[in-house]
Amino acid sequence: MRALPSAPVEKVIVTYKSQATEAGSNTAAKSDTAEKAAKTGEKLSFERRLAGGGALVDLGDSATKQDVTEVMEAFRADPSVASVEPDIRAYAMAVTPNDTDYAKQWDLFEPTGGMNVPAAWDKTTGSGVTVAVIDTGYAAHTDLATNIVSGYDFISTSADARDGNGRDADAKDEGDWNATDGECGLGSKASNSSWHGTHVAGTIGAVTNNTKGIAGIAYNAKIQPVRVLGKCGGSSADIADAITWASGGTVPGVPANANPARVINLSLGGASASCPSVYQTAINGAVSRGTTVVVAAGNSNANASGFTPANCANVINVASTSREGNRSYYSNFGTIVDVAAPGGETRRATDTPGTVTTPENGIYSTLNSGSTTQSAENFKPYQGTSMAAPHIAGLAALLKSAKSTLTPAEIETAIKANARPLPGTCTGGCGTGIADTAKTVDAVTGTTNPPTGTVFTNATDVTISDNTTVSSSIAVTGRTGNAPAALKVGVDIKHTWRGDLVIDLIAPDGTVRNLKASSSSDSADDVVTTYTVDASSEVANGTWKLQVRDVASGDTGYINSWNLTF
Repeated sequence: MRALPSAPVEKVIVTYKSQATEAGSNTAAKSDTAEKAAKTGEKLSFERRLAGGGALVDLGDSATKQDVTEVMEAFRADPSVASVEPDIRAYAMAVTPNDTDYAKQWDLFEPTGGMNVPAAWDKTTGSGVTVAVIDTGYAAHTDLATNIVSGYDFISTSADARDGNGRDADAKDEGDWNATDGECGLGSKASNSSWHGTHVAGTIGAVTNNTKGIAGIAYNAKIQPVRVLGKCGGSSADIADAITWASGGTVPGVPANANPARVINLSLGGASASCPSVYQTAINGAVSRGTTVVVAAGNSNANASGFTPANCANVINVASTSREGNRSYYSNFGTIVDVAAPGGETRRATDTPGTVTTPENGIYSTLNSGSTTQSAENFKPYQGTSMAAPHIAGLAALLKSAKSTLTPAEIETAIKANARPLPGTCTGGCGTGIADTAKTVDAVTGTTNPPTGTVFTNATDVTISDNTTVSSSIAVTGRTGNAPAALKVGVDIKHTWRGDLVIDLIAPDGTVRNLKASSSSDSADDVVTTYTVDASSEVANGTWKLQVRDVASGDTGYINSWNLTF
């Protein structure tokens, strides 16, 4: 964990007694500040009135600790002053997890296609919340084990369950492989076991900071595996009972759930023009008991209204986005989609179905290496709305943990209201955009980000021609010490086919930090985003440059503006 910097105090907050003229008059507060400046010999200035009524007084960036003490004593000696306190700095307390494969989890932290998860971890990590993963069950995995609580096997047909009986208290994933084509109906293909539920569970609640594997979004939440999918899928009757049981409802012949889930993830679905009443009844019951139900929109590149339980009411319906922030080529869409989340693309739309050509762009999570029955644990990238939904389930768990009184409706509203527009494209409708974890957590907890500091901007347009390298400079002055460990680099570049661009930040000493690589498949327009870089090894004062390189022909643009926040 990085030690907090020791920042000098440059301002003080003066609160006047309610009957004092300075309490309600900025003119009087300015006059009083001038009097204190004359008394102390310091260069004081009234900066602004705060929302709480206090007056913010600037001492300048050269004030010493002794100067600050002298100024505060002068204000305290004034009988019209109720209190005076230093304007101290606050810092984000989240740190990068030490999980060995965390760097592969672009879906959590990348500014373009990621979900801004790490910035929320200093406020909530999911403690006290159980998330039910209604899926294929659980394949034992050491990067999940300590977060797993007892679940249930709801597969009522012994042959489909492959465990020699019907329903039981063991949610072990027995495998969902098919030995031959046609085994599960006309057009079905032979396939290996997917260990799908274990992959979904890892995204939500993998053990974090354990020097192995991946980080879970709500890594202090508990995961409850509920098995409904076996050989040839699962039945709506079993799935509906699982929803009821997981949320604390009563299912005939099944013992009560000792750990009712406050969030349910349903990364499953089938074709249906409407929501079956058996699903809707179960979902309504779960929501009435205070459980948020998250559902995958489906992977048919079609309107989600034709798939269920995506088309049921009282659910959060989740579409999938790619690493570039576009709707994933396979993702369902439509007006019933509520929000989008990273689901990845382990291949491009034009690649041969079944191939894995871009594993780095998939969602990396916990899995098992067995082709049919369980074998050694491992990690692999998958793609799908099945991968997008657990991102939202994890976010719902963070919200419920941060504010336990939130209802499912309030959680859904908060997630949708605080999503950001897709940086890429979405034909057909992807809800309100890509969910923003930190922004949503801040919204429900009533917190805001730490003070933004001083912003240095260059708004002079710089033309970017084909196959050229250009730069724009910002002269940073008046700062002390080194640049921040979380330096914010705001970029606004107008350019068709932004995949042509390589963007670098160049420090005053010439050190280059890459902000964006080129991508031949990123055809969206413009780069409008904020990057965060660790520039703590650089002296703050000096000339910083934004360097933009165009690596292809046919598309041009310009740097509209950019800024640095210290």
